[in-house]
Amino acid sequence: MTSGFEDFGDAFFRPSVNALTPYQPGKPVEDVQRELGLARVIKLASNEGPFGPFPAALEALDRTARDLNRYPDGGIYRLHEALAGRHGMAFDEISVGAGADGCIDMISQAILDPGDRVVCGWPSFPSYVIYARKQGAEPVLVPLAEHRYDLGALLDAVDERTKLVYICLPNNPTGTMNTVDELDAYFERVPGHVLTVVDQAYFEYIDRPDYPDAVERYLKTGRHVAILRTFSKIYGLAGLRVGYAVAPRSVCAAMAKVRRPFDVTTSAQAAAIASIDDGAEIARRRTVNADGLVRLHALLVEHGLEPVPSVGNFLYVDTGVDAGGLFDRLLHEGIIVRPLVGFGSPTAIRISVGTPDELDLFAAALGRALAHA
Repeated sequence: MTSGFEDFGDAFFRPSVNALTPYQPGKPVEDVQRELGLARVIKLASNEGPFGPFPAALEALDRTARDLNRYPDGGIYRLHEALAGRHGMAFDEISVGAGADGCIDMISQAILDPGDRVVCGWPSFPSYVIYARKQGAEPVLVPLAEHRYDLGALLDAVDERTKLVYICLPNNPTGTMNTVDELDAYFERVPGHVLTVVDQAYFEYIDRPDYPDAVERYLKTGRHVAILRTFSKIYGLAGLRVGYAVAPRSVCAAMAKVRRPFDVTTSAQAAAIASIDDGAEIARRRTVNADGLVRLHALLVEHGLEPVPSVGNFLYVDTGVDAGGLFDRLLHEGIIVRPLVGFGSPTAIRISVGTPDELDLFAAALGRALAHA
């Protein structure tokens, strides 16, 4: 049923918005269960951690629930203060947003004008491209080299119109990383008029000497860099949408000017503050993820697939054909994975590491799905 009035044509809207392909979220578990009549559905599609909020975060959520008739702290004061202390930075060198994705949006709004350029690897996180195009800026997509960001090619793509370069570390969706030595060489060459955004959403999962802490190694040594982190992954707070940037004062000040009022909820602020100092639980989850990553890689190989080795909490698999068929067959088995056409990889899927029980069910479902290919 329609309302009967004549709708607006494309000319009514901004050309840069008309040209956008919106981010395509994965299907919710409840919808898949209802549509397909399945008793259990496992979501391995969105790189969420398989464990919920930390106990201290759950207690904080219970406390704040009583006061949700009040607006959040619009300045996000206590969380800014806690994060500044954690990183040894000043209060005004932190910018909290609705997930790392919210920070990408604020950076784009604060910096990009029509005609500006943004450089990133591809396939990579689509928000770099979507938010640039929303501002009328031009994304320059640099192909990955062996599924990794090619930092030399990124630098070659920079010109006088380039304002932002994104480095996804590790890259989503391939799970690959660039080393300290490669990043060092990049920062020696990148022009001074460029802000490099190092996206370390999966930072806490990685414990290896050649993976850099970009805050310590680059921002604190004076590089023009903003570093993104999030509470959505290992902290188990994806549903609350809270992430942050650590960046020069001028960048954080500009981001604050475009942030929506009360953008980060009271619950998100309280849960994030309560989660910051639980190093033991972070270490436990890191170990569980490392074991799960090894097992997921092995079972994919057992079924004749060739996943790209990953340092995150997910694996990238190029099926060699349109991945929609395998996605659909797994969906009917009650397993949600991520087809990657929106990331620039129509023949690939991405699979998140689940619990041991979830990986048991995935292994059985994958065998059936491939048998009926």
